[in-house]
Amino acid sequence: MERIPILKMGEFLLVTIQVDMHDRLAMTLQEDLTNRISQTGAHGVLIDISALDMVDSFIGRMMGNISSMSRVLDAETVVVGMQPAVAITLVELGLTLSGVRTALNVEKGMNLLRASVESTRQERADAGRES
Repeated sequence: MERIPILKMGEFLLVTIQVDMHDRLAMTLQEDLTNRISQTGAHGVLIDISALDMVDSFIGRMMGNISSMSRVLDAETVVVGMQPAVAITLVELGLTLSGVRTALNVEKGMNLLRASVESTRQERADAGRES
């Protein structure tokens, strides 16, 4: 069965989608990614979709679901490298991808994840001092 590799980079997981996504592969990625977050305790997930030329409504919803599931598992998700045609398609399909943060490239996405994780840590530390 075809699988998308999930790499661990410190406290983050990196997913680079280099193949055309189909429904079954998206479902497998969702399951693999939630398992890896749980196993590793990762605090962030960066999904690089720069190789995707097109998405359909199912794949768009799956990206939103992955982000929501990651958040429940205490990990932020950032999607990077979205091609203009993909962005146009998502908007035309009416998919807002609520909760999905985006960045133009991997470097900006990693910076966004680091800032988000640091902000969460600071909020937790402040809450701990108040109690």
